[in-house]
Amino acid sequence: MLLNQRTAPRNAPAFVHRADADDALVAACLQGDEDAWTALIDRYKNLIYAVPLRSGLSPEDAADVFQAVCLQLFSELARLRNVTCLRSWLITIAIHKVGELRRQRRRPLESLDDPAGHIEDAIAVIPPDQVEDLERDQRVRDAVGQLPDRCRTLVHLLFYEHPPRAYRDIARDLGLATGSIGFIRGRCLTRLARALGACGLK
Repeated sequence: MLLNQRTAPRNAPAFVHRADADDALVAACLQGDEDAWTALIDRYKNLIYAVPLRSGLSPEDAADVFQAVCLQLFSELARLRNVTCLRSWLITIAIHKVGELRRQRRRPLESLDDPAGHIEDAIAVIPPDQVEDLERDQRVRDAVGQLPDRCRTLVHLLFYEHPPRAYRDIARDLGLATGSIGFIRGRCLTRLARALGACGLK
């Protein structure tokens, strides 16, 4: 269940989409709640994947890093002292896992040229501004997750799909009149702006 990348089931606990969900999720995970583990991984899977992908790894290697981070999260979550640091902790662990993977790939070549092992190991370095971007992107995901179901779906259809969807296609998928999409979009963006403010973004 821990490494399952599917979205949380519809009957999952109400904390799944709350901005302040980490405390509740972590507490439930530590009590062995499988739905909470699914929700926690679903909440942070994009953040975890972003680290190896921004480091230049392939999607296959990024999947290996994702699995390794999830395993470490499972084994060390009980020792996490400050739940508010979970986002930063996951980024740090993912960076370390990228470094470990790169060192493993370099060792066979290093042993030929440098039997004593004096070549400095390569580590995964992500510039501080990119780390800030990763954290900001996660805050945006958290804010979108707070929206009511229809608004959340509409935001994803309007801004997360490439190429962008036409209003008439979105209206058909949502069972709405095409002329109502613009009005509903405005209301949803107003709610999103409030949620972003609550997450520390303006």
